[in-house]
Amino acid sequence: SHGYARWTDIQNDGAFGVINEPFKGEASKGNFLEMKNKFLARRFKLLEQALVIEEQLRRAAYLNMTQDPSHPAMALNTRFAEVECLAESHQHLSKESLAGNKPANAVLHKVLNQLEELLSDMKADVTRLPATLSRIPPIAARLQMSERSILSRLASKG
Repeated sequence: SHGYARWTDIQNDGAFGVINEPFKGEASKGNFLEMKNKFLARRFKLLEQALVIEEQLRRAAYLNMTQDPSHPAMALNTRFAEVECLAESHQHLSKESLAGNKPANAVLHKVLNQLEELLSDMKADVTRLPATLSRIPPIAARLQMSERSILSRLASKG
């Protein structure tokens, strides 16, 4: 009823009061709103990803497709998920590090090293992909739609 990513409207709607419950004890903190919005945005992103995966699985089942776990694309996919997870869960570190937080700085260095390793593994995975696969244009280009419009199409029934 509120539209895509309209956090404040959703938060202020009594019908969705339950989303404010986990934050009741945090209201006194200065960055309370930012914290709450980040939390909701992260949850929303997860829900969005789940919808996309659900749709992909539904289509795969409909087309009676199976995935070969030993295919190099699967390794690439797994590593991509790891990169995304690492990046999203440590987003706040750069701000903390810039503010002179030494422990955050140390963690940020470790995370950057992990990301670097994952990326070099992904480069190696790409070289193992069949040449035909690497030449296929991305889905958004093939459908001539933006990622957001693909997502809203997937989310809507029918």
